[in-house]
Amino acid sequence: MAQEITEHQPISALEVLESRRIKGLDRVVAVRINGCLQDLSLPVDPGTEIEPIFVDSQEGLEILRHSTSHVMAMAVKELFPEAKVTIGPAIEEGFYYDFDYVRPFKKEDLPKIEEKMAEIVKADIPFVREEMSREEAIELFRGLGEDYKVEILEELEEDRVTVYRNKEFVDLCRGPHVPSTKAIKAFKLTKVAGAYWRGDERRAMLSRIYGTAFPDRKQLKQYLHRLEEAKKRSHVRLGAQLELFSTYDEIGAGLVVWHPNGAMLRWILEDFEVREHLRRGYEVVRGPQLLKTELWKKSGHFDNYREHMYFTTIDEQSYGIKPMNCVAHMLIYKSKIRSYRDLPKRYFELGTVHRHERSGVLHGLLRVREFTQDDAHIICRPDQLNQEIKGVLDFVEDVMGVFGFDYELELSTRPEKSIGSDEDWELATNALKEAMDQAGLPYEINEGDGAFYGPKIDVKLKDALGRRWQCATIQCDFTLPERFDLYYVDKDGERKRPAMIHRVILGAIERFIGVLIEHYAGAFPTWLAPVQAIVLTVADRHIPHGQEIYEALKKESIRVKADFRNEKLGFKVREAQVMKIPYMLIVGDKEVEAKGLTPRLLSGKNLQLMEIGEFLGVIKEEIEQRR
Repeated sequence: MAQEITEHQPISALEVLESRRIKGLDRVVAVRINGCLQDLSLPVDPGTEIEPIFVDSQEGLEILRHSTSHVMAMAVKELFPEAKVTIGPAIEEGFYYDFDYVRPFKKEDLPKIEEKMAEIVKADIPFVREEMSREEAIELFRGLGEDYKVEILEELEEDRVTVYRNKEFVDLCRGPHVPSTKAIKAFKLTKVAGAYWRGDERRAMLSRIYGTAFPDRKQLKQYLHRLEEAKKRSHVRLGAQLELFSTYDEIGAGLVVWHPNGAMLRWILEDFEVREHLRRGYEVVRGPQLLKTELWKKSGHFDNYREHMYFTTIDEQSYGIKPMNCVAHMLIYKSKIRSYRDLPKRYFELGTVHRHERSGVLHGLLRVREFTQDDAHIICRPDQLNQEIKGVLDFVEDVMGVFGFDYELELSTRPEKSIGSDEDWELATNALKEAMDQAGLPYEINEGDGAFYGPKIDVKLKDALGRRWQCATIQCDFTLPERFDLYYVDKDGERKRPAMIHRVILGAIERFIGVLIEHYAGAFPTWLAPVQAIVLTVADRHIPHGQEIYEALKKESIRVKADFRNEKLGFKVREAQVMKIPYMLIVGDKEVEAKGLTPRLLSGKNLQLMEIGEFLGVIKEEIEQRR
């Protein structure tokens, strides 16, 4: 039984919790005091108001993972003393630590590092927090030869900093951490990668080791299973297998080449997009790829976004390659005087844009330098704003339902680097909040992550593995209409300033296709599949009937291929399954005799022999119902 505390001398936060007989104390890794996370060892007054942080909470999990990253760094330093440590944060599904070593770390190094980590965990080494002056810390890390820590410290403005020690290992860190290494119950190092110091490709290339940690081995096992499933669903691997897309060093990083199957998939999505926008009152427009730099200065992109842009000079005139489509859309609006009766104007463009992404973050279709957005800008009267935002939220719900995605909403507020008045930002933020509140939609607040010109609603999709993907956004903007002097003539004859909504539904088509590939594991529903059916003949004598089936389906706009090669049927079926074609249409003696076909599903199930017309009815119904 915990001892009652009656004296007023400072004691540790852990002792206070013990005195209060907190349930599940063995799962507490830190505390919150006055809104700040603190170590369990922090000296406090016995009467202090303390909130325990449990390891299975989001904050507790981050503390556990950050502590595990320190243990990993400690293990690396013991095994590879010449390695220099940089930073090692907790991330969404684990942690990483970047090291500067004479050679890149390899996958083969991970078991040895894990073994050393297990020794450190078993040794029950405490995390000891120590406060010192910035100058003392610089001297400490300079003496240890940790140049990267010295660089970080020299750029800090704080006079006092904290370090954490695990025996001889010391790391610059704000904390908090778990009390000792024995609190780390289940961990796994997952991969190695290269990473530029501070994401700057002009700086040193470091070795990044990724890992994860969980409160118990069962949760770790479940996560590793999901990780293996994710590898099987990798859109890069499946993209090559299904002959969808490629990237080439000769062309350049972040630039995608679409093969026939991938280009067809894009066309299907884009056709779907155009139809859905037209029936919701959008007008299709198109802007140029190059706009004079003066326009980007006027819009604020030059001052707030130019590090992500490409520029060129033509006839001694500077141009910016567009990273967004909004400027051209505003000029379309300004091409004539607009009445209050004309609003809202909903301009839609499948607009290709270019953004200067760093090499280290480029990945398949998920992060590229050229991509196409299903971009739209709604210019409306302030009194129409609420209804228009709700309309976009309904649009998102309808479209995500088609693809079988659940999603969550996040409201991102004003960032430090931004334009516009406080009043405009407040109006825009409240407009987004009210629309979600009135629609009864739950959302989280993401402080300081809005666009530089306005707050936004971020839509986080959840795929078949429960992973979250950022795709759709809805941004509310009073600032750019002011900068571009957009107005409408109100019923009183006065000029009034409209509001503008920037929004995408799928987001970047490239990224969305990457997400779709992983969501469906490459097995697209029939309406979306680049090839919907393939005719497979058993022998050469069946080719004439197979050709008849092929032509009949093609005539009805079914995306069909034929495999009439002199190969065994089992071989042809396996190849079609690798390509994840929804329907394999088998043609043998009985099919020729009955003038029909036997459909075989991708799952391996064989349907009954049916006439060509009957099969057309089956597949057309799937396509119409988007199944």
